[in-house]
Amino acid sequence: MSKRPPHLEAVGWSLAMIPKSSLPGTGAKMKTPAAAHACGVMLVLLSLPAVLQTTPAQKNVIDIYSLNVDSKVSSRFAHTVVTSRVVNRADTMQEAVFQMELPKKAFITNFSMIIDGVTYPGNIKEKDAAQEQYSAAVARGESAGLVKVTGRKMEQFQVSVSVAPAGKVTFELVYEELLKRHLGVYELLLKVRPQQLVKHLQMDIHIFEPQGISFLETESTFMTNELANALTTSQNETKAHIRFKPTLSQQQNSPEQQDTVVDGDFIVRYDVNRTLSGGSIQIENGYFVHYFAPTGLPTIPKNVIFVIDKSGSMDGKKIQQTREALIKILDDLSPKDQFNLISFSNEATQWKPSLVPASAKNVEEAKSYAASIHAQGGTNINDAMLMAVQLLEKANREELLLPGSVSLLLLLTDGDPTVGETSPTRIQKNVKDAINGKYSLFCLGFGFDVSYPFLEKLALENGGLARRIYEDSDSALQLQDFYLEVANPLLTNVAFEYPSNTVEEVTQDNFQLLFEGSEMVVSGKLQDQNPDVLSATVTGQLLMQNVTFQMESRVAEQEEEFRSPKYIFHGFMERLWAYLTIQQLLEKMVSASDAEKQALEIQALGLSLNYSFVTPLTSMVVTKPEGQEQSQVAEKPIENENRHRSIPSGHAVFRDHTQGGQGPRLLKGEALINLSIVRFPGMLHSFSSRQGLPGPLHFHHHSSFGRTLDSGLASMPAPPGLYEEFHEMDLALKEITQTVLPPAELPAPLHPLPSPASQLVLPAPGTSYAVPAPIQAPSVILPLPGQSVDRLCVDIKHSRGPMNLLSDPDQGVEVTGHYKRNKAQFSWIKVTFKKPQLQVHVSPEQVVVTRDRRSSAYKWKETLFSVMPGLVLTMDKAGLLLLSSPDKVTIGLLYWDGPEPGVRLLLQDTDRFSSHVGGTLGQFYQDVLWEPSAAADDSKRTLKVQGRDHPATREPKLDYQEGAPGTEISCWSVEL
Repeated sequence: MSKRPPHLEAVGWSLAMIPKSSLPGTGAKMKTPAAAHACGVMLVLLSLPAVLQTTPAQKNVIDIYSLNVDSKVSSRFAHTVVTSRVVNRADTMQEAVFQMELPKKAFITNFSMIIDGVTYPGNIKEKDAAQEQYSAAVARGESAGLVKVTGRKMEQFQVSVSVAPAGKVTFELVYEELLKRHLGVYELLLKVRPQQLVKHLQMDIHIFEPQGISFLETESTFMTNELANALTTSQNETKAHIRFKPTLSQQQNSPEQQDTVVDGDFIVRYDVNRTLSGGSIQIENGYFVHYFAPTGLPTIPKNVIFVIDKSGSMDGKKIQQTREALIKILDDLSPKDQFNLISFSNEATQWKPSLVPASAKNVEEAKSYAASIHAQGGTNINDAMLMAVQLLEKANREELLLPGSVSLLLLLTDGDPTVGETSPTRIQKNVKDAINGKYSLFCLGFGFDVSYPFLEKLALENGGLARRIYEDSDSALQLQDFYLEVANPLLTNVAFEYPSNTVEEVTQDNFQLLFEGSEMVVSGKLQDQNPDVLSATVTGQLLMQNVTFQMESRVAEQEEEFRSPKYIFHGFMERLWAYLTIQQLLEKMVSASDAEKQALEIQALGLSLNYSFVTPLTSMVVTKPEGQEQSQVAEKPIENENRHRSIPSGHAVFRDHTQGGQGPRLLKGEALINLSIVRFPGMLHSFSSRQGLPGPLHFHHHSSFGRTLDSGLASMPAPPGLYEEFHEMDLALKEITQTVLPPAELPAPLHPLPSPASQLVLPAPGTSYAVPAPIQAPSVILPLPGQSVDRLCVDIKHSRGPMNLLSDPDQGVEVTGHYKRNKAQFSWIKVTFKKPQLQVHVSPEQVVVTRDRRSSAYKWKETLFSVMPGLVLTMDKAGLLLLSSPDKVTIGLLYWDGPEPGVRLLLQDTDRFSSHVGGTLGQFYQDVLWEPSAAADDSKRTLKVQGRDHPATREPKLDYQEGAPGTEISCWSVEL
């Protein structure tokens, strides 16, 4: 066995385009060198957005000199290629580790390495056959690498290879996925983490949608203003091209550092034009795809029962987030809906004896009930589900359900059944028999202590689907997001029909429910005698009415539309059909009988091998150069394998492969503690005298921004010897400080210390005196361009509940907020735009961005750069969120990291307000008149606003606009 190289370097990967001739399953012919048979690497991969990542061992010993990403999205089908080129800069053999993260729903179709001009390809095999080869390698003592979950949407694949001094390796990865419409958008997610500067770094994303692109936006978690200059987007009616090509200097964290800022997500979201019709039929290379998501349909009323787990394991954050989500979901019910709540632990309890209309009164009562749910006891899923079905059955018998309405059951649980019927198989049978195909069941698994396969089968057997809810700060948003997916049913019993003599091998063509924001997809193959016109009929039910859509597509025109463009991946329609067929077969296998499952598996395996897809049924074997005996297996993780462990997104584990020692290792229950001297260079106490009275006592400490924060004492008693005691304390602190800090690091005194006799006058013993209050930040600072006063400090003293801060109908913007007088902070601020339809809700805990009912949560001080039509949203690491547009007022939202965390409002470009602006703060941009200062006191003036007088005083304030702790300014202030 060859000796393992002393160092390990991980190689970031990129996405690029591989010629059709090099793709397995597309007529590729690739010669495998004889040396390649010496060792095999089995990569069991499945649906996986794209990530480049390196592990920082000996940094840049393995140098990524080229990283390319090329993603071609043709009619929702994304074909992505990653090409990473590396060179070994060391004078010894090094091990390059190729890591990548891919979307869970993608299928890898090819992976290859080019080493010294020789190509080592990947070959798709049946999993059992590949496993035999891998097991033999393990028996020889060779190590294995696995595909593992790295977040909610991602899986990571890794392979390694030894590289000689000055040797070069090219890694190429290809994967494909059908983008699914979710709450009105398609999303393409790419992760980029080279962890080093890359000389040639480029991403190209081409989108071609014959229906026309209705909107397009990009978002990045690593983009800076400097990097934004490297991002270009071009778009016409049916095509879009997004390119990201940063220079080395643009990638740098700073001119002094060689670290890269390119580290995180790059997301593209878009939707297509659609009408109230039978959808869009597209044809290419003898295959067709039919997309159906009509607009303009009314929403069908629904009967929904929420079945909520309140067992002891839900205690704490989970039950709190469940209550929060449930309260907001109840607010989203339509008055035409009917609903009920069931909570369960050892026993199941229903809120009302029957379903009730979603009237304002009933919704408020239900919200109060939801707020009172507390967690304790076991988990009796069986009784709770049967009780929910019986409620619907009773309402049906009593004819209380609106004819044609849709009945839904929503189950939320965080664990396996422990009380009553505990056999998952028997529970599944009981629920299936009770529902009997009449209602749809949707299951939500909260965390990793629940058997996801149990919930998935329970849902799929009853016309629904399952979803995992991840334990995180945004769990409540995840719950709301799932509910919104099923909140608005549009059609029931949808069926697609095509002439039997024109098409064959059609994918699923009958669907139980169509929800607003989703899309139905049917694909198939045209028979040998291609028709001139492919016609389709789509039928469904809307309430009690039958609805029929007719659709025709001219075959020759469609074929020509996809034949000429160079920016699409040709032959994609056949692979789209195969991808969709395999995904549907795998889903059917979940709830199929043993006999049915075997037939479905044979069919799915055949397609996976024929089209070179790495699926749960196949593995990819990658050969290596002779003498490299390490074998690695990558297998697509199964949901149940992740039980009892939660893997946060972005988590990284770094392994030390240097020789001659190990770092500290921790066992369960142990902690590693680093001790160091804690210095407080600014923590000096001193007094100043003003008109014979002592000044405030200042405590200075360093905030997270590296600045100092002042806090003072409002008043304190003055016992005898006050000055002497503090004088001695001051000297003692100086002595202590001098023992810790070199003299050069000592801070200058804040104020000169007054002499005891001449400058300090103390009150008599037993009396008290007021110490001037520290300078405070105002509630809001308003810039006033074009006025005699350039800024106005507004202090909100009489707020009650949510306030309308700003409203400008011409700008299409509204700002509301809730001000806490006792904390002198906003507890939340909400900004709403009409075009684009966007809402940003910020609190000290998080930032929530809602676009067309889709909500995304972000943590403060996370880098964010989102470009959408008519608006740019950015957030920096200092916690400043900016909403800007070329013709709109710029609105800033700032996380205030003071003694009382809160949020603050900033405004720029206020000269863009229209004459119709209003609100508590907007009024100051209307008819404003400053009266002259009084001759006796130039620190007081009167401000006339829309005929009302506001006394204004010039006084010192803290300017919060650069972040905590703020800087002192002189500002005209008014109270509201």
